[in-house]
Amino acid sequence: MKPIALVTGASSGIGEAIARQIADHYQLIICGRRKARLLSLSKELHNETQTLIGSFDVRDQSAVSNFIDSLPDKWQNISVLINNAGNAHGMNYIHEGDIQDWDAMIDINIKGLLYISRAVIPKMIKKKHGHIINLGSIAGTDVYPKGNVYNASKFAVDALTKGMRMDLNKHGIKVSEIKPGLVETEFSKVRFKGNLKKAKKTYLGYNPLQAKDIAECVAFMLSRPQHVNIGDMIVLPLAQASSTLINRQQK
Repeated sequence: MKPIALVTGASSGIGEAIARQIADHYQLIICGRRKARLLSLSKELHNETQTLIGSFDVRDQSAVSNFIDSLPDKWQNISVLINNAGNAHGMNYIHEGDIQDWDAMIDINIKGLLYISRAVIPKMIKKKHGHIINLGSIAGTDVYPKGNVYNASKFAVDALTKGMRMDLNKHGIKVSEIKPGLVETEFSKVRFKGNLKKAKKTYLGYNPLQAKDIAECVAFMLSRPQHVNIGDMIVLPLAQASSTLINRQQK
């Protein structure tokens, strides 16, 4: 019987790619807000593995708890938690920031990660086994102009990952973080509120990472022997040297 992995933000982008990448080795609980996309992904993976869909918003603590608490018995034994759900909203100077954008980033990137972790981790502690992988960002190590609150939320993910690793060390639970650089997904479309011209400009002039690149890194982390924990991994496209230094002449 395959172990069970729960992936948040699985309806698109990196989360969807992770689900596809690890389906050969795990039964999947795929979670996200867009149920139609989750259903489509579940059908596509039908021949590879068993899937269970969780359609909820990680910002809603009661919805998260209700889903985890009501899991059928056969889905209770979660071995892997991949905290992928996250977003960026807007790109403004701090004194011009949109409060709603700030709330959205803090609620999803920080509180959403906490809500799902709080619901799942006790199950791992009971069996003294598990692996948590948090999707951070290079923005959580390298601040850039107009990134302020998004940067802060990803710095928080980094701090939470380190704190989790310390708190869960005695329980034999692995805790890892992947910090991608520029990945071509719906990320910029969301950040620029549907402005496709701005979104496309983000990825012009170089070869950005693709969601599959990060999914392969997740699969590598999960494939390590039990005594090996890759605690931290920064993954950049060749053209990117930092959050702000990108060689846009590199094809």
